Amino acid sequence: MMSKTQWKLLLAAPAIFGAAFASSVTAGAAQAASVNEAMVLSSAPQVQTTAPGASAMDSVRSVEIAQASVADATVTNASSIDQVGSYAAEGAEVGSIDQVTSVSQLTDVRPTDWAFQALQSLVERYGCIVGYPDRTYRGNRSLSRYEFAAGLNACMDRITELINSIKNDYVSKEDLLTLQRLQEEFGAELAALRGRVDGLEVRTATLEKQQFSTTTKLNGEAIFAISDTFGDAVNSDDDDSQATFSDRVRLNFDTSFSGKDRLKTRLNAGNVPSYAAITGTQMSRLAFDGNNGNSVEVDKLNYRFPLADGKLRIQIDAINNEFTSDGLVTTLSPFESSGNGALSRFGRYNPIFRAGNPSKNGAAGFTLAYQFSDNFRFEGGYTGDVGAGGGSNDPGAKNGLFNGSYGALAQLVYSSKNFGAGLTFARSFYPGDGVNLTGSTGSSLASAPFGAEATSGNAVGLQLQYKFSPTFIIGGWYSAMFADQESGGNGDSTLMNGALYLAFPDLGKRGNLAGLIVGVPPKITSGDNEEDDTSIHVEALYRYRISDNIAITPGVFVIFNPEHDSDNSTQVVGVIRTTFSF
Repeated sequence: MMSKTQWKLLLAAPAIFGAAFASSVTAGAAQAASVNEAMVLSSAPQVQTTAPGASAMDSVRSVEIAQASVADATVTNASSIDQVGSYAAEGAEVGSIDQVTSVSQLTDVRPTDWAFQALQSLVERYGCIVGYPDRTYRGNRSLSRYEFAAGLNACMDRITELINSIKNDYVSKEDLLTLQRLQEEFGAELAALRGRVDGLEVRTATLEKQQFSTTTKLNGEAIFAISDTFGDAVNSDDDDSQATFSDRVRLNFDTSFSGKDRLKTRLNAGNVPSYAAITGTQMSRLAFDGNNGNSVEVDKLNYRFPLADGKLRIQIDAINNEFTSDGLVTTLSPFESSGNGALSRFGRYNPIFRAGNPSKNGAAGFTLAYQFSDNFRFEGGYTGDVGAGGGSNDPGAKNGLFNGSYGALAQLVYSSKNFGAGLTFARSFYPGDGVNLTGSTGSSLASAPFGAEATSGNAVGLQLQYKFSPTFIIGGWYSAMFADQESGGNGDSTLMNGALYLAFPDLGKRGNLAGLIVGVPPKITSGDNEEDDTSIHVEALYRYRISDNIAITPGVFVIFNPEHDSDNSTQVVGVIRTTFSF
């Protein structure tokens, strides 16, 4: 019979083989992608966004006005969305178009043959060429035949307009003959130009039919994870955990109405287990755990906007407010992301930022950031009703936005090119049920030192980070919390935690990240229920980026003396996390 360890290794083997196979086929996939590129429009709907307040057609029209500029664009095998995007960007860069009534006013056009003088005569007589505000074609070079054809096409349209008007005698016979000769010489270029414009109109029409929204951008993240724990559970002589395969999917709809604000709606679904239930300690929790049976739910809804000429930013959360991650408070940790950072919950950042961390999705609140100067910034926030009872939308006793549990935080941040520091203060209050001072990162006793009694906590913290180079970062954090019993007695406890980390961005390849995190999860160091022993958290991970959209992060974290008790067996958690970003 296989041992438990052999069986787990056997279960993990397909994931390891899959990672190697995915890496080997990347080059082939890229080649296949170029072959299928031309089929994009007919094979699948496409999502594209434009700047708020401006449609793709507006950008195209601005380019069509500057026809000389349109002629510069080279038709490639890129998809229509890419081409329309490049045209739109070109129009946005140019800005408004001014009328030019003489070819000689275009400072980077040089007279080289008879056609220049002929077109110059038509331009000065009929005013049929447009140029940019700085009176150039943007290129610092002589006029190409395609650019010349664009100008000729403008003159043809203008003269046709005049012929069809009541001023039929305005166009001379000599000018018509000159125009005919120019058409004959530049016939091929005119045909190519018109073909390009017609093709652009077709692609733009396709884009308008298939675009997701002109104001909303869709992005998402999907996680596949193989994980398991090794070691006897707390207060047990058995290791009952089994290797699991789980997932988490998040879709973000980011909407902007002014180009500077953002309304975020996030859909979330997952079945990642919390290992606290089987190991007996919250210290074994994964960074990305959460199990709602893969039922899709709205777990984020917030609106962010600037004030005071952009120096002040405010974000209002209607649900699941957090100070960090999606909030405006800085952690100074390269491992903050649950999908691409640390593998453990504790390893992401200082638990002080979880003061008032929502234990359910009912919490509403806000975060803000004010930039005093290039180096100094003030950050803060408030989260209402984060307990296990109702939510901020519950009008019942000990609930609501201000009368239930809450968390408040203020932080002063200094940041320069290589050094960053943050000094943080946080206060949290729980009226009773659902007390969780550490955001489920420390021992069970540290989370609720006085059980289900009303509890308050005042915490101070320090975060430091120094970048020796773009590929080597060292940093860490420390915080102390002073907890007071607010009902059923007058107990008090002091909680502390800290960590040091080494980070190696771009190790082996751009986008990779190697990391080592060593720390002490929150524990009661003095006062009521003081914990005598000390847990040590050691975590190692390596994120390997297969492509811009796929990353695999194998890693392991070990908890010595779980629950700050040396009688408990060491817990080892192994993870292979694959993250798809799009």
